[in-house]
Amino acid sequence: MRSAYKNDAIALAALAALYSTVALASPSQAPDSEWTTETLVNSRANMFYPDLNHLTFQSLSKMFATRVVEASPTPWTLEKAPMEIDGTFMLEGEEVPLEAFLEGTRTNALLVLKDGKIAYERYRNGLDEATPHAVFSVSKSILATLVGFAVEDGSIASLDDKVVDYVPALAGSGYEDVSILDVLRMRSGVDWEEVYEFGGTTQLTEVHDNALVAYRYRWCDYAATSSERQYEPGERFNYSTLDTSVLGCVLASAVDMTVADYMTEKLWRPAGMEFDAYWIMDGPESVGNEFYGAGFNATLRDLGRFGLMMLNQGEANGVQVLSEDWVEASTVSDPGYEHIEDGATIGYQYQWWTFPDREAYSAIGIYNQFVYIDPQSRTVIVKLSYTPDAQGWEEDTLAFFEKISQLTP
Repeated sequence: MRSAYKNDAIALAALAALYSTVALASPSQAPDSEWTTETLVNSRANMFYPDLNHLTFQSLSKMFATRVVEASPTPWTLEKAPMEIDGTFMLEGEEVPLEAFLEGTRTNALLVLKDGKIAYERYRNGLDEATPHAVFSVSKSILATLVGFAVEDGSIASLDDKVVDYVPALAGSGYEDVSILDVLRMRSGVDWEEVYEFGGTTQLTEVHDNALVAYRYRWCDYAATSSERQYEPGERFNYSTLDTSVLGCVLASAVDMTVADYMTEKLWRPAGMEFDAYWIMDGPESVGNEFYGAGFNATLRDLGRFGLMMLNQGEANGVQVLSEDWVEASTVSDPGYEHIEDGATIGYQYQWWTFPDREAYSAIGIYNQFVYIDPQSRTVIVKLSYTPDAQGWEEDTLAFFEKISQLTP
């Protein structure tokens, strides 16, 4: 997570560049050509248009091929214990009331769970309780949870296994000699620059345009053919959607099924999720993968249920779905990993952001998507947003969560 704040002029300049990108990324009419029409390619190329993000992020299934994660036939009922959220919150140096904070941070929905009950629930801008919303890199934390299941059931023998043991195509790439643990911690050593300038010429944009816009190749294809070593595995932290993509391909190979089906079997149905969720694809459904690094979409309450399962040490709806050991291992910083780098105020464990000064941890996605969990106050907060730029207001939002966590119903 970086603190990059761009103004609207830069965002609009990037948007203009997107239109020229489409012509360069026009795909061949291969299998599933219904998803590679000029209309849908243009739609995907312009999915981050700022004035329509509030709607687009509720509608990705209309733009991308998807794989469904099936809901439970016996949903987990959440009780309500309403709480007033009074007072003010800091936003860009000013104290503002709740409504101004929600509008100022472009909020589509906010859910606060206290002691397992709904304390506050708010939908805005046409989103409702049954509509999945994009969560972007919150997907990384969810994927890591699925890796936990694969370790528990023996599909993955050890986190010390090399990724090439499960994905032989990575042999000879930058991921040679990289362990599963290295990619879980974003310490693969692979040269990668996570810069969100859609429509520009960054490394991330290149893969985004080809894998997600034009459906030319998969993220893991790029890892196999184009990744290069920069540092020794495990040496230093570098936030990388490519690392998570490799992690997802390792998982799919290990369990010998699609990640969406595995998630249905291991997490979504056992945990009592109320609504179907879905992953967008990094290529037409017949040839691509789920976009493991940032492609998950789910409803507000089901994301809250996921957070509650983590808060309850793997228990959901009265069932021990995930092991306590994995919850702790993935969300509590190992000694020496409390900070992503010297001087940083945040850490990173198994695809979860951690806070050295408190027990809380969070899944965080671009455009202000959060699943925030505070074990000390027994609070889970989900925020779904549509900020004009990929990054911004993260520090104010985390301070907002910390303040909300201290409130009592």
